[in-house]
Amino acid sequence: MLRTPTGGAGHGTAPAGDPLVSIGAVLARLRDEFPEVTISKIRFLEAEGLVEPRRTPSGYRKFSPEDVERLAQVLRIQRDHYLPLKVIREHLDALGRGERVPLPSAQRERLEGAWEAGPEEAPTAARIGREELLAAAEVAESRLDEWESYGLITPMPDGGYDAESVIVAKLVADLGKFGLEPRHLRVMKSAAEREAGLVEQVVAPLRRHRNPQTRAHAEATAKELAGLSVRLHAALLRTALGVHQH
Repeated sequence: MLRTPTGGAGHGTAPAGDPLVSIGAVLARLRDEFPEVTISKIRFLEAEGLVEPRRTPSGYRKFSPEDVERLAQVLRIQRDHYLPLKVIREHLDALGRGERVPLPSAQRERLEGAWEAGPEEAPTAARIGREELLAAAEVAESRLDEWESYGLITPMPDGGYDAESVIVAKLVADLGKFGLEPRHLRVMKSAAEREAGLVEQVVAPLRRHRNPQTRAHAEATAKELAGLSVRLHAALLRTALGVHQH
């Protein structure tokens, strides 16, 4: 359940007497609930107009309790619903004005429900739009265009994206923070395609079988082989780098 902002101060301001804290203190408070949050993420949300901290004369950010709560609300909605930041901002602004507005449809619940429903329903139901993918990956549209030009992400014929595209987008964005550009990641895509070819060799005869149960077994086999391939790839990579999993 989302909590509505307290008081009438609005985001980015604080009533007299309320303590203002640094961005580092905000990070420490949020990390209990959101372990993956970073200072860069908080700055990104500020740049997108989701929060407006005060500035000291020397330019340091100072956040009020309302700012911290608003950031927590934004992170919860992103985590649970995959809504575009513009929609999140409008929703929280409306709550701040005292308006009773329902939260837009929960995209993540639709995605998870679709994949739990089974392989026959998932490809159709587990789709998100371009704005939702941009919000989930927290990138500009130009970045997504670049990823698509390198074949890292491929939209469906109707312009939507499947659930795996969200995972790929987030991983590509995270790798980009270390200086890895899309052109560097083509080798990973090529390796994945070769592994997919090996899996397909095993399951193709099962897919062509007349028995529906055998065809269903092909999907389960493909998933199991994919999981084993990912584990093997990770183990081989750790071995090549000389690092060990603890």
